[in-house]
Amino acid sequence: MRLSLLAATVLAAAASPVLAQSRDVPPGVNLTPDQLLAPYYAELRKKVAMPVAGPTPALSPATTLTRIAFGSCNHQNAPQHMWAQIAAANPQLFLMIGDNVYGDTGWDADAGLESLRSSYALQASHPEFKGFRAKFPMMATWDDHDFGLNDAGGNFPMRRWAEELFETFWGSSDAVRGRDGIYESSITGPEGKRVQVILLDTRFFRSDLKKAPWSKDRPPLGGYVPDDAPEKTVLGADQWAWLKAELAKPADLRIVVSSTQVITQAHQFEGWTNFPAERTKLLEMLAGREASGLVMLSGDRHAAGIYKTEIKGETMWELTSSSLNLAFGSDIERATSREPDPARVTPFFPIENYGLIDIDWKAKTLTMTLKGNTSATLAEQAFSW
Repeated sequence: MRLSLLAATVLAAAASPVLAQSRDVPPGVNLTPDQLLAPYYAELRKKVAMPVAGPTPALSPATTLTRIAFGSCNHQNAPQHMWAQIAAANPQLFLMIGDNVYGDTGWDADAGLESLRSSYALQASHPEFKGFRAKFPMMATWDDHDFGLNDAGGNFPMRRWAEELFETFWGSSDAVRGRDGIYESSITGPEGKRVQVILLDTRFFRSDLKKAPWSKDRPPLGGYVPDDAPEKTVLGADQWAWLKAELAKPADLRIVVSSTQVITQAHQFEGWTNFPAERTKLLEMLAGREASGLVMLSGDRHAAGIYKTEIKGETMWELTSSSLNLAFGSDIERATSREPDPARVTPFFPIENYGLIDIDWKAKTLTMTLKGNTSATLAEQAFSW
């Protein structure tokens, strides 16, 4: 039903008078969805108000970062109580790492992604969010629900309009606005205490997922199967080249953000596990980085945990935090037993949560902490680099 609706909205957009000229192209000339919809969006941006998140403090490049907070899966219609909890932790930087709003929920959605646009507008209006953003520097990447369609990737026809909505709302840099996708990187701090934050875009370029055929042997956790086809990609060629260059830059600690999980292979929901060759490529590229500490952050799952894996003699860590205000359960024991995972070193927490990264530069130690919605500690893991 959802996909047929999506197809109908594309056709409806193509049938508009603005796009009539696109139907008159000579026979044999193929138009991509991007080309087909470009005139429509040129007219639309003249007519609609583009929501903005509002001002946020700039993070000085000279700042020595010692505490970073992050979260994912924030529904604009749900209570915004977590912002006060995170503010009380006093982070120097907050990372929104995907599903920052849920804008793909309107059955009246059209090629203008009105439900996504209105979701951003509602989120911007919440005083809790506005107050938090006015005080703490923020960086953001997206996941499927603020990309525009559940589980969508690079073949989503409205991806460029979704990108424009995202970049306008979050006030993306000129570098991000000047290229396809919304990936970005920053380096903060003096030599010896430089933190590089790398925000990946796992949506704009990602190949289609391979669905599990219906059968009694269908995977019990998720509807997809791993796809090793050599042409499949998660990041796309340009972003892969960019990431390789970023990892060659001098930094003392790197924080790599993926909206979907990287390390775990215990489920077949969305994640890097859907593309095993791409997952291996990412982990090996991270292992081959210029010397530095490393931690990965992820969201998406509406549950949280800490994960580790061994790559080329190095222990790599990942902290998954999800969700801020859209928890799907409260039974930690049941969630943990439902998804046994040798890579996860903690229980699986299906309750509201956010993540903290604390850096002790003198000891060269990083502490990952999961906090619940009263800021009680759910799990903690420290490691040195």
